[in-house]
Amino acid sequence: MAEVTYERYEGPEAAEQLDAFLPTYEEVYVEPPYCEGPRDVAEFIDRYQLQTQRPGFRLVLARDGGEVVGFTFGYRLPEDTGWWDNLLEPMPDEFTRESGERTFVIIELAVRKPWRRRGIAAGLHERLLDGLAVERVTLTMRPEPEAAPAQSAYASWGYRQVGQSHPWEEAPVYDAMVLDLR
Repeated sequence: MAEVTYERYEGPEAAEQLDAFLPTYEEVYVEPPYCEGPRDVAEFIDRYQLQTQRPGFRLVLARDGGEVVGFTFGYRLPEDTGWWDNLLEPMPDEFTRESGERTFVIIELAVRKPWRRRGIAAGLHERLLDGLAVERVTLTMRPEPEAAPAQSAYASWGYRQVGQSHPWEEAPVYDAMVLDLR
C-alpha cells in the first residue's frame, strides 16, 4: 500500500469526481447495516448531482496510489433548510436557525474495509472541515451498536448527540450529532 493522499474539490469540480468514488460508495454501502442495491445507488447518484450545486459544497477523496479508498462530502445548510425538522424532539428556534453560513452538514464519510482503522476517516474529516468559516458541523449516523466504530470516532473528534432524526418514512432513526467549532 502506498502513502494515502487527499484531494479536496469544491462545487462543479466535485460533481466531476462522482465516477472516481462511486465504486467506493457501492463497496461500502452494500455492507450491513446498509445493504444497498442498484436502486439505492441510482438514488444516491441523483442526490449527489443536486447536492454538488449547494453553496459551500466540498468533497474530499482519499487515495492509496491512484485508487480511491475513502471519501467525504457536505455543504452549508441554507436559511430555509428542513434539516432540523426531522428531529424527533424539537429543538429551540435559536438552535435550529440557519443563516447559510452557520452550519456545515456532512452527508457522507466512508472508508473501504481494507483501509479502516488507519486514521483515514480522521484525515478525510480534517480536510473537509479545514478552513470552514462556520460555527458548527452536523451529521446524522446510525446509533450503536450498528455504528459503534463511527460513534467512537465522532465522539473522539468532539461531536455530541443533540437528538434523533427520522429523515424519511422508510429510513431508520439516526443519531443527530453536532460539533461546535467556536
